[in-house]
Amino acid sequence: MFNIALFGAGRIGQVHAVNIADHNETRLYSVIDPHQEGALTLAAKHGAKVQSCEEAMVDPQIHGVLIASATDTHADLIEHAARAGKTIFCEKPVHLDLARVRDCLATVAACNVPLFVGFNRRFDPQFRRVKTDAQAGCIGKPESLLIISRDPSPPPAEYVRVSGGMFRDMTIHDFDMARFIMGEEPVSVYAQGSNLVDPAIGEAGDIDTAFIVLRYASGAMATIVNSRRSSYGYDQRLELHGSEGLLCAGNILENQVQHYGKQGCTSALPEHFFLQRYKSAYAAEWEHFVAVLRGEAVPDCSGDDGERALYLADKALESLRSQREIVL
Repeated sequence: MFNIALFGAGRIGQVHAVNIADHNETRLYSVIDPHQEGALTLAAKHGAKVQSCEEAMVDPQIHGVLIASATDTHADLIEHAARAGKTIFCEKPVHLDLARVRDCLATVAACNVPLFVGFNRRFDPQFRRVKTDAQAGCIGKPESLLIISRDPSPPPAEYVRVSGGMFRDMTIHDFDMARFIMGEEPVSVYAQGSNLVDPAIGEAGDIDTAFIVLRYASGAMATIVNSRRSSYGYDQRLELHGSEGLLCAGNILENQVQHYGKQGCTSALPEHFFLQRYKSAYAAEWEHFVAVLRGEAVPDCSGDDGERALYLADKALESLRSQREIVL
């Protein structure tokens, strides 16, 4: 049984707590959060204890840490855990500053501990099937990838100001997915964006609608479509076109019932938000992390992957501001 210390008792921490507790090889050993009430509530729910950061890092009973705290704490906690010899799971991103990410990863490498970065969409069964089918050659040579990612509603402007902006907060998932699906690194990025959804987001210095084109040395291209507003639910789709066919992964609907009548056909809307849409992905990535704890696998999404996704986000922002294609 692997004992896990969970840093962060917020919304995503609560998702991870369930997966830790439900797995027959892991136990939620402790919860660490500066907001004691939330930590106490989550710990009591799963029979865990509440610890301080310092207590958790030196506790020999703890085998792994899961970092789901505020973004600006990630790099410090990763370094602390690495020096303590813990196996590390960290929600994206490692940090919002690329230089800080690189310093952090150097510490992890020096300590020789596993670091898994939680880009959970890699573990979505639908998207992973697209990847494996493409690798098997069922559509020939991949030529173009389209990723559509639209949130049901925009975040508050207060969040936008500390999030690092749309590309580092939201699109970073899609940059990682493009790398995952295409299996090669882009050679250029071109981004366009605007503020259509909420004027407060624009006043906070960010955009809420974007198109990004990634170009590859092979001649293939990937297009990412983002919006902070989708009136019909959480819109998460992709299609990969190849020389001999097409692979598509559509939305997961609230139910699979379709009604046919004289007025036409109706079906359910997409799942409302990421907690519902990616429930199975969160469980699958935890299963993978348990294999890392066992020593049977290396992290499928490493610190290097986190660095590369942030690099693409930074270069997309450079493209947006300069209104030109950026060579990578």
